Amino acid sequence: MAVSTPPQPVNSSKATSPKDLAERPGSDGGNNSGKWMALAAALLGWMFDGAEMGIFSMVGRPAVQDLLSEQLKDLTPEKQEAMVGLWFGVITAGFLVGAATGGVLFGWLGDRIGRVRAMTLSVLTYALFTGLCGVVGEAWQVGLLRFIASLGMGGEWSLGVALVMEVWPNKSRAFMAGLIGAAANVGYLLVGLAGLVLLQLIGSFESMMLGVGLPEDFVKMLVANKGWRLMMLLGTLPALLTFFIRMFVPESEKWEKEKGKGSTSHWATQDLLGVLIGLAGPALIVYIWATDHSLPLRLAATILGLIVVTVGYTYPVVRFFQRLKISGNDDAWGPTLRRMLLAACLSGVALLGTWGSTQWAPSWADKLVDGEMKVLKERLDAEGKQAEYAEAVKLRPKAKEYTQIWLAVGAIAGTILAAFAGDWFGRRLAYFGLCIISLASVYLLFLGNHKFGPQMLFCTFVAGTCTASFYGWLPLYLPELFRTNVRATGQGFGFNFGRILAAIGVLQTGNLMGLFTSDVVLAGLTIPKGYPLACSTMSLVYLIGLFIIWLAPETRGKPLPE
Repeated sequence: MAVSTPPQPVNSSKATSPKDLAERPGSDGGNNSGKWMALAAALLGWMFDGAEMGIFSMVGRPAVQDLLSEQLKDLTPEKQEAMVGLWFGVITAGFLVGAATGGVLFGWLGDRIGRVRAMTLSVLTYALFTGLCGVVGEAWQVGLLRFIASLGMGGEWSLGVALVMEVWPNKSRAFMAGLIGAAANVGYLLVGLAGLVLLQLIGSFESMMLGVGLPEDFVKMLVANKGWRLMMLLGTLPALLTFFIRMFVPESEKWEKEKGKGSTSHWATQDLLGVLIGLAGPALIVYIWATDHSLPLRLAATILGLIVVTVGYTYPVVRFFQRLKISGNDDAWGPTLRRMLLAACLSGVALLGTWGSTQWAPSWADKLVDGEMKVLKERLDAEGKQAEYAEAVKLRPKAKEYTQIWLAVGAIAGTILAAFAGDWFGRRLAYFGLCIISLASVYLLFLGNHKFGPQMLFCTFVAGTCTASFYGWLPLYLPELFRTNVRATGQGFGFNFGRILAAIGVLQTGNLMGLFTSDVVLAGLTIPKGYPLACSTMSLVYLIGLFIIWLAPETRGKPLPE
């Protein structure tokens, strides 16, 4: 049964130009300059969000190898790869869980003290703690700092979406949603480009830092292992954005009206204890999958963990509505809670599909080139041409960087197209179509390529376009499910709870790579072991999305609920 939505006046959803949108009367924000300032701040925030996610995809493997060098030196290559993969998966899972928690915490804060003030704090959080990752000495320290940084990143998404959708008029929602998704992937693209530049100029950076008097040992540490520490330190740049937000961005008038009515005071700090308790759920899930346990125990712990986190993360919303009822408001929490869970399922399919498949593409491309270089070395060593191999190493393809760049370029196009598709075909039919093409694109990428090259990069672009398209659809649809007084918290939970499901998926990708040690033949099709088998299996989650979307209400042409 579909989740019902109260009838609303129907507005035209015909696409308009940015100029028309800015000049449309009856919108929030007070003046056009305020709208554009809010949009600029949010776009910059989302761009840096994308950069934060892209940084670890780019440097995570060399970072873990560097920090675990002592533990890895006595292991076989297979065991080294397994340990690196496990730590990479755990750190990534922790990042996703942190983003889910931050979506609730900062969403609550945005509904309580205002979108702009809360967004300032969220950006400052993820900028500072990402930068601190560049000076750590242990792998677990990266995991902890990435978790804290992701609290702010998850919060910035929910706050920025709420602010922009409330400040801009109803007719502009598809255009705004497309920009939201595109901005995050511009950040992802910039990380790939920065990685290329850093590899080319790392010697110059080393000389420059030595020239200004930095200790030699410290400089050597920063530039070692492809300069991953420098990439992390660049993550502090978004901190500058906080000053722009506080000085120039106007608060949402819709939120100001809710504050004037007194409803924002019904959010209570003590309710966040539920979120803290709920955090034990995903912590249990990550632990049980990252350590050696039987499958029945893992499944039982996963179900228990999901129950704990769901109850804990929704507790502040339930208490909010209970206080509203005591104050004389008859709003029930049941419909809002059902929509939060529905939004979590829709987001979970998208996030699990991406993090379980295409997010591994840069590492897969790098591994393919490693294999090709190994074969080349063996051949040249046999021929006594070691000097030629040394030259070949200098010309080694920058597979990881180029793969990330083409993923991001495709994602920018996909997010914009998906947002408008939601307006053209309706929210539900668009989501249904995105699931179909995403599944097909993942299979094209991982099963249609066996070496790094132009063909693989084209397939990477296609997969990026399709699988990332949901990140243009979700900011269009999720704000339409919630009223102003719970919008930041509701959509923050909905989108970011999907990250917990994605965290489970990230751990499963690693487990699948270890489970299948040989190729699998299915209906005459050979699926190579490793990344192709694991990622193509994880992409089957899109089949679930084909069904659950029809439980959702159709909101095309309706204004945001007040």
